[in-house]
Amino acid sequence: MLETMRRHGVILAIFAACTTGLTAIVYSLTKDRITEQAALQHKVLLDQIVPPNLYDNKMQDECYLVTDNTLGNTQPHHLYLARKNGIPVAAALESTAPDGYSGAIQLLVGADFSGKVLGVRVTEHHETPGLGDKIDTRISDWINTFSGKTVMSKDDHHWAVKKDGGEFDQFTGATITPRAVVNAVKRTTLYLETVPARLSSLPICGEE
Repeated sequence: MLETMRRHGVILAIFAACTTGLTAIVYSLTKDRITEQAALQHKVLLDQIVPPNLYDNKMQDECYLVTDNTLGNTQPHHLYLARKNGIPVAAALESTAPDGYSGAIQLLVGADFSGKVLGVRVTEHHETPGLGDKIDTRISDWINTFSGKTVMSKDDHHWAVKKDGGEFDQFTGATITPRAVVNAVKRTTLYLETVPARLSSLPICGEE
Protein backbone atom coordinates (compact mmCIF):
# COMPACT_ATOMS: atom_id res chain seq x y z
CA MET A 1 0.00 0.00 0.00
CA LEU A 2 2.69 2.45 1.03
CA GLU A 3 4.79 1.44 -1.96
CA THR A 4 1.86 2.10 -4.31
CA MET A 5 1.24 5.53 -2.78
CA ARG A 6 4.95 6.35 -3.03
CA ARG A 7 5.02 5.29 -6.67
CA HIS A 8 1.96 7.42 -7.48
CA GLY A 9 3.52 10.35 -5.67
CA VAL A 10 6.69 10.07 -7.73
CA ILE A 11 4.65 9.87 -10.95
CA LEU A 12 2.67 12.99 -9.98
CA ALA A 13 5.86 14.86 -9.10
CA ILE A 14 7.44 13.96 -12.44
CA PHE A 15 4.25 14.99 -14.28
CA ALA A 16 4.14 18.34 -12.45
CA ALA A 17 7.81 18.99 -13.21
CA CYS A 18 7.31 18.19 -16.90
CA THR A 19 4.23 20.40 -17.12
CA THR A 20 6.02 23.29 -15.42
CA GLY A 21 9.01 22.89 -17.70
CA LEU A 22 6.83 22.77 -20.81
CA THR A 23 4.97 25.89 -19.71
CA ALA A 24 8.26 27.70 -19.17
CA ILE A 25 9.50 26.69 -22.61
CA VAL A 26 6.28 27.83 -24.33
CA TYR A 27 6.41 31.16 -22.48
CA SER A 28 10.04 31.66 -23.41
CA LEU A 29 9.31 30.97 -27.08
CA THR A 30 6.23 33.21 -27.28
CA LYS A 31 6.87 36.12 -24.88
CA ASP A 32 8.59 38.29 -27.49
CA ARG A 33 5.75 37.70 -29.94
CA ILE A 34 3.16 38.50 -27.28
CA THR A 35 4.98 41.70 -26.35
CA GLU A 36 5.24 42.68 -30.01
CA GLN A 37 1.52 42.09 -30.60
CA ALA A 38 0.57 44.06 -27.48
CA ALA A 39 2.69 47.00 -28.63
CA LEU A 40 1.12 46.85 -32.09
CA GLN A 41 -2.40 46.85 -30.66
CA HIS A 42 -1.52 49.77 -28.43
CA LYS A 43 -0.21 51.76 -31.39
CA VAL A 44 -3.42 51.03 -33.31
CA LEU A 45 -5.40 52.37 -30.35
CA LEU A 46 -3.29 55.54 -30.16
CA ASP A 47 -3.64 56.08 -33.90
CA GLN A 48 -7.42 55.94 -33.51
CA ILE A 49 -7.43 58.95 -31.21
CA VAL A 50 -4.43 60.94 -32.46
CA PRO A 51 -4.19 60.86 -36.28
CA PRO A 52 -0.69 59.68 -37.35
CA ASN A 53 -0.35 62.54 -39.85
CA LEU A 54 -0.19 65.00 -36.94
CA TYR A 55 3.07 63.73 -35.50
CA ASP A 56 6.40 62.24 -36.52
CA ASN A 57 7.82 60.81 -33.27
CA LYS A 58 7.26 57.36 -31.76
CA MET A 59 4.38 58.49 -29.64
CA GLN A 60 3.96 55.35 -27.57
CA ASP A 61 7.64 55.48 -26.59
CA GLU A 62 7.33 59.01 -25.14
CA CYS A 63 5.30 58.17 -22.07
CA TYR A 64 4.82 60.24 -18.91
CA LEU A 65 2.92 59.64 -15.70
CA VAL A 66 0.24 62.08 -14.60
CA THR A 67 -1.30 62.05 -11.13
CA ASP A 68 -4.15 64.51 -10.72
CA ASN A 69 -7.69 64.30 -9.29
CA THR A 70 -8.90 65.97 -12.47
CA LEU A 71 -8.46 62.59 -14.14
CA GLY A 72 -10.96 60.89 -11.88
CA ASN A 73 -8.78 59.44 -9.13
CA THR A 74 -5.34 59.72 -7.55
CA GLN A 75 -3.80 56.84 -9.51
CA PRO A 76 -1.00 57.55 -12.02
CA HIS A 77 -2.31 57.85 -15.58
CA HIS A 78 -0.20 57.36 -18.68
CA LEU A 79 0.25 60.25 -21.07
CA TYR A 80 1.65 59.65 -24.57
CA LEU A 81 3.10 62.72 -26.24
CA ALA A 82 2.87 63.49 -29.95
CA ARG A 83 5.55 65.73 -31.47
CA LYS A 84 5.98 67.28 -34.90
CA ASN A 85 9.53 68.34 -35.73
CA GLY A 86 10.32 68.04 -32.03
CA ILE A 87 7.48 70.30 -30.92
CA PRO A 88 4.68 68.88 -28.71
CA VAL A 89 1.44 69.11 -30.70
CA ALA A 90 -0.97 66.71 -28.97
CA ALA A 91 -1.23 63.90 -26.47
CA ALA A 92 -3.25 60.86 -25.51
CA LEU A 93 -4.05 60.66 -21.83
CA GLU A 94 -5.64 57.93 -19.74
CA SER A 95 -8.55 59.13 -17.66
CA THR A 96 -11.27 57.74 -15.42
CA ALA A 97 -14.96 58.55 -15.23
CA PRO A 98 -15.56 57.46 -11.62
CA ASP A 99 -19.32 58.01 -11.76
CA GLY A 100 -20.44 55.47 -14.34
CA TYR A 101 -23.68 53.61 -13.63
CA SER A 102 -21.89 50.33 -12.88
CA GLY A 103 -18.56 51.68 -11.67
CA ALA A 104 -15.55 53.49 -13.04
CA ILE A 105 -15.14 53.83 -16.80
CA GLN A 106 -11.57 53.89 -18.13
CA LEU A 107 -10.87 56.18 -21.09
CA LEU A 108 -8.09 57.21 -23.41
CA VAL A 109 -8.53 60.79 -24.62
CA GLY A 110 -6.58 62.34 -27.47
CA ALA A 111 -6.48 66.13 -27.83
CA ASP A 112 -4.27 68.98 -28.90
CA PHE A 113 -3.24 71.70 -26.47
CA SER A 114 -5.90 74.23 -27.45
CA GLY A 115 -8.93 72.28 -26.29
CA LYS A 116 -9.71 70.31 -29.45
CA VAL A 117 -10.57 66.66 -28.96
CA LEU A 118 -8.99 64.40 -31.57
CA GLY A 119 -10.51 61.13 -30.45
CA VAL A 120 -11.74 59.11 -27.47
CA ARG A 121 -11.88 55.41 -26.70
CA VAL A 122 -13.28 53.50 -23.74
CA THR A 123 -10.69 50.95 -22.64
CA GLU A 124 -12.63 49.35 -19.79
CA HIS A 125 -16.17 49.51 -18.45
CA HIS A 126 -18.84 47.47 -16.68
CA GLU A 127 -21.93 49.25 -17.95
CA THR A 128 -25.22 47.46 -18.48
CA PRO A 129 -25.46 45.52 -21.76
CA GLY A 130 -28.06 47.05 -24.06
CA LEU A 131 -28.01 50.38 -22.20
CA GLY A 132 -24.78 51.95 -21.03
CA ASP A 133 -22.54 49.75 -23.17
CA LYS A 134 -23.19 52.01 -26.17
CA ILE A 135 -20.00 53.83 -25.15
CA ASP A 136 -18.14 50.83 -26.61
CA THR A 137 -17.23 51.07 -30.31
CA ARG A 138 -18.22 47.42 -30.72
CA ILE A 139 -21.80 48.42 -29.88
CA SER A 140 -22.20 51.91 -31.37
CA ASP A 141 -20.22 54.85 -32.77
CA TRP A 142 -21.43 57.27 -30.07
CA ILE A 143 -17.91 57.76 -28.70
CA ASN A 144 -16.82 59.15 -32.08
CA THR A 145 -19.05 62.21 -31.63
CA PHE A 146 -16.31 63.77 -29.49
CA SER A 147 -13.82 63.93 -32.37
CA GLY A 148 -13.33 67.48 -33.62
CA LYS A 149 -15.22 69.09 -30.73
CA THR A 150 -13.53 71.88 -28.77
CA VAL A 151 -13.83 72.66 -25.08
CA MET A 152 -13.92 76.45 -24.82
CA SER A 153 -13.72 76.67 -21.04
CA LYS A 154 -14.62 74.97 -17.77
CA ASP A 155 -18.07 76.57 -18.04
CA ASP A 156 -18.71 75.52 -21.64
CA HIS A 157 -22.40 74.54 -21.45
CA HIS A 158 -22.23 72.61 -24.73
CA TRP A 159 -20.27 69.90 -22.94
CA ALA A 160 -23.18 68.06 -21.41
CA VAL A 161 -25.81 65.56 -22.50
CA LYS A 162 -28.93 67.03 -24.11
CA LYS A 163 -30.99 66.27 -21.01
CA ASP A 164 -28.71 68.69 -19.14
CA GLY A 165 -28.83 71.34 -21.88
CA GLY A 166 -25.74 70.20 -23.81
CA GLU A 167 -25.18 68.83 -27.30
CA PHE A 168 -24.36 65.18 -26.66
CA ASP A 169 -26.97 62.45 -27.02
CA GLN A 170 -27.89 60.38 -24.02
CA PHE A 171 -28.99 56.77 -24.36
CA THR A 172 -32.58 55.64 -24.08
CA GLY A 173 -33.03 54.57 -20.47
CA ALA A 174 -29.41 55.39 -19.59
CA THR A 175 -28.30 58.96 -18.96
CA ILE A 176 -25.79 58.38 -16.17
CA THR A 177 -23.24 56.60 -18.38
CA PRO A 178 -22.96 59.18 -21.20
CA ARG A 179 -23.06 62.02 -18.67
CA ALA A 180 -20.08 60.49 -16.84
CA VAL A 181 -18.11 60.07 -20.08
CA VAL A 182 -18.87 63.58 -21.37
CA ASN A 183 -17.76 65.12 -18.09
CA ALA A 184 -14.57 63.03 -17.97
CA VAL A 185 -13.62 63.88 -21.56
CA LYS A 186 -14.20 67.58 -20.86
CA ARG A 187 -12.05 67.53 -17.72
CA THR A 188 -9.29 65.56 -19.42
CA THR A 189 -9.22 67.86 -22.46
CA LEU A 190 -8.95 70.93 -20.24
CA TYR A 191 -6.11 69.26 -18.34
CA LEU A 192 -4.28 68.50 -21.59
CA GLU A 193 -4.17 72.23 -22.35
CA THR A 194 -1.81 72.59 -19.38
CA VAL A 195 0.55 69.77 -20.39
CA PRO A 196 3.20 71.77 -22.30
CA ALA A 197 3.84 73.89 -19.20
CA ARG A 198 3.91 70.83 -16.93
CA LEU A 199 5.94 68.54 -19.17
CA SER A 200 9.35 69.10 -17.59
CA SER A 201 7.99 68.10 -14.18
CA LEU A 202 6.20 64.92 -15.21
CA PRO A 203 7.94 61.63 -14.39
CA ILE A 204 8.81 59.40 -17.32
CA CYS A 205 7.14 56.00 -17.37
CA GLY A 206 9.40 53.40 -15.83
CA GLU A 207 11.60 55.97 -14.11
CA GLU A 208 9.25 57.12 -11.38
